[in-house]
Amino acid sequence: MHPSVLEVRNLRTHFVNDEGQALRAVDGISFSIPRGRTLALVGESGCGKSVTSYSILRLVQKPGRIVEGQVLLRPRQGGEIDLAALRDDDERLYDVRGGKVSMIFQEPMTALSPVHTIGDQIMEAILLHQPVGREAARRTGIDMLRKVGMSSPERRFDQFPHELSGGMRQRVVIAMALVCRPELLIADEPTTALDVTIQAQILALIKSLQVEIGCSVLLITHDLGVVAQVADEVAVMYLGRIVEQGSVRAILRQPRHPYTQGLLRSLPSLNEGRRRLSSIPGTVPSLTSIPPGCPFHPRCAFAQPGRCDVGAAPVARSLEPERWVACVRAEEIAVGQEGKEVG
Repeated sequence: MHPSVLEVRNLRTHFVNDEGQALRAVDGISFSIPRGRTLALVGESGCGKSVTSYSILRLVQKPGRIVEGQVLLRPRQGGEIDLAALRDDDERLYDVRGGKVSMIFQEPMTALSPVHTIGDQIMEAILLHQPVGREAARRTGIDMLRKVGMSSPERRFDQFPHELSGGMRQRVVIAMALVCRPELLIADEPTTALDVTIQAQILALIKSLQVEIGCSVLLITHDLGVVAQVADEVAVMYLGRIVEQGSVRAILRQPRHPYTQGLLRSLPSLNEGRRRLSSIPGTVPSLTSIPPGCPFHPRCAFAQPGRCDVGAAPVARSLEPERWVACVRAEEIAVGQEGKEVG
C-alpha cells in the first residue's frame, strides 16, 4: 500500500444563502490519494467536485467555508499539515499553493492573466517557490513549455494568452502547474473545452509528466471514459457526498450504486450499433431542496418507498476490500446490472 500524500476526512463545505440556510455543497466526504497514484472524482455538474478541489487549497470564496473535517497533506520531507485548520493568512498556505499542491483550472482563459505574457506568469510561480533568479526562472519556464509539447517555446514564452489556441493555452496552464514539481496535482476538468484529438494529447501529457515528476493526481471529471484511461481509483459524487468508491477496474466492471450504473449506461459504445443513448431521468436537485433519505432516490429505478426516501442519507459501507457503496439495497441489486467495461 502506497502511503497517502493527501487524506481528506469528513470534509464539509457549506454556503449560507440570503435566508440564512446552509447549503451543503460538500457533505462529509472522505478519501485518500496514495503517492504517485491518480484518484478520479466523478459526477454530474452540481455534485460538488470543484468545491471539493477549492476546499483542499482553501480557495472557497465567501459565503462558503469549511465547517468540519480535515485535509491532511503529507509532504515528502515528513510531517503532516491540516490545511483545513490553517488561517487564511497562514504563510504555509502560500508555500503549499503552487508549490506542494498545484491546480489545472477548468478554463485556461480565466486562469491566465490577459495582460501578462505567459512567460511572466510561469516565472512568477518559479520565483515564488524556488530560490533562483530571473534568468534561471526563464530557462526553467522555457524548458517546461518544451516538455508539455509547445512548439517554438522561446517565442511562445513572450506571447500573450489571446495569441495562442485553446490547446496551447491548456498546455501553458499545465506547465504553470507542474513547473515547481508539486507533490499533488489537482486537474479540474482539464479537457472539457478541447476537441477529442487534443483531449487525448493532454491526458497522455499529464500521465507522462506525472511519471516523470512522481506526483499524485486528483482528476475531476464527469467523463468515465477519461477515468478509464488515466485513473487508478475512482470516487463517484452525488449532491456533495461520495456514493461509491474503489478501484477503476472494479467499478467499471461491476458498479454497485445505481447512480454509477446510470453514468456508465449513458456512455456511447461502438459495440451496440445505432441504439438510442441511455440517460439518467431527472436532474440533480438544488442544494436548497435535497430530498430525504438517499438523495438519488427520486431518479433511481431501484428506490423502495418507505426505505430509500426516509431518514438520513445512507452511509458508505464496505462491501469488499477497498470498495465502499452508499446504498441500502447494494446487495440486492442484480449483478446482471453490471456497467459495460470502458477502454
